[in-house]
Amino acid sequence: MKNLVILGAGTSGTMMANHMMHKLDKEEWKITIVDQYKTHYYQPGFLFLPFDIYKTKDVKKKGKKYIPKKARYVLQKIDRIMSEKNRIKLEHEFLDYDVLIIATGTKIAPEETEGMKAANWHKNIFDFYTYEGAKKLRNKLREFKGGKLVVHITEMPIKCPVAPLEFAFLADSYFINKGIRDKVDITYVTPLEGAFTKPKATAALHHLLEEKGIKEVTDFDIERVDYENNKIIDYGGREVPYDLLVTVPTNLGDEMIERSGLGDDMNFVPTHKATLQSKANKNIFVIGDASNLPASKAGSVAHFEAEILTENVMRFIKNKPLKEEFDGHANCFIETGHGKALLIDFNYTHEPVEGTFPLPGIGPLKLLKESRMNHMGKLAFRWIYWNMLIKGTHIPFVSATMSKKGKKLDKV
Repeated sequence: MKNLVILGAGTSGTMMANHMMHKLDKEEWKITIVDQYKTHYYQPGFLFLPFDIYKTKDVKKKGKKYIPKKARYVLQKIDRIMSEKNRIKLEHEFLDYDVLIIATGTKIAPEETEGMKAANWHKNIFDFYTYEGAKKLRNKLREFKGGKLVVHITEMPIKCPVAPLEFAFLADSYFINKGIRDKVDITYVTPLEGAFTKPKATAALHHLLEEKGIKEVTDFDIERVDYENNKIIDYGGREVPYDLLVTVPTNLGDEMIERSGLGDDMNFVPTHKATLQSKANKNIFVIGDASNLPASKAGSVAHFEAEILTENVMRFIKNKPLKEEFDGHANCFIETGHGKALLIDFNYTHEPVEGTFPLPGIGPLKLLKESRMNHMGKLAFRWIYWNMLIKGTHIPFVSATMSKKGKKLDKV
């Protein structure tokens, strides 16, 4: 019996367990998926928790419910990958593998920035990239009466690069609805040259920030948080004062990757960007946020990767050449407040395209334009996530790749 082991039972790992269970010969292969947490979180929902749009029950469920019944589900901490022996050391046992898929994601590391995770962490300095952070920020916003709100990104890459922008837009809408927008000064602070990584989307998003009266501070390379005087300071000496700081801390890969000697300086695994195979080990594949790919760290990317990775794992098992077909395809809803959203669709090399999605000329979603339908699509995605995406179910009309003209190709 041969062993396929998947490390991580989040979005990417759960998807791959379901995909591979349908592909592998059950008489020849055993699938094991490992995670230390029983709860599966719908991470895109963390954005909505602080604004009382979602309840806690909307964003968490028992992970076991989504793991294939014929797979072995191991709840243990992962100590390290011993790649030279094709073995994994867990908290209480060792696992041998013939093929390994790393899907351990990324975690926030506020301790990487001086003063961030200090006396005022989760008091007037918050994250919303964790379940606990989003809940505590919700409680803080309920009592917030006004002042300087700073929405800040420490450094790239981060999970879902548009989420901080969405937070700023939703905060604008939230405070308008509470009748105190005139008492809240919102500033968006980023290490990037503009609001986003792609120039075409940056222009559209900059316009929205201006329209909503949200100040924009760019090229801000933070040195430290002066939590005693409520201000963030960059290496050039610039200061941005705050009464409430909502920050996206440094994102790092799992510490287990560092212990295993498989990662870069941020614990992301060097990965072939078109095949999703580890650059160091041919029988190791990487999916989602655990890789160092220059693609967006977002759920849609993991979904598109899963389509191609499933085929490449099967090709590897059959000693066939891998397909170099993953092009960094991503599409992201961007909540803009007041029941509207943008939708952007892009890949490694191509700017976000205009038009309609998923069907050209029909839609019903509009690309690079605000619409209520886009907002409804964002909300509907929660149902799609729990009922289709992580179960490995085909999602009609949604392609894994883009053509050079930005039009969708058939799934691989």
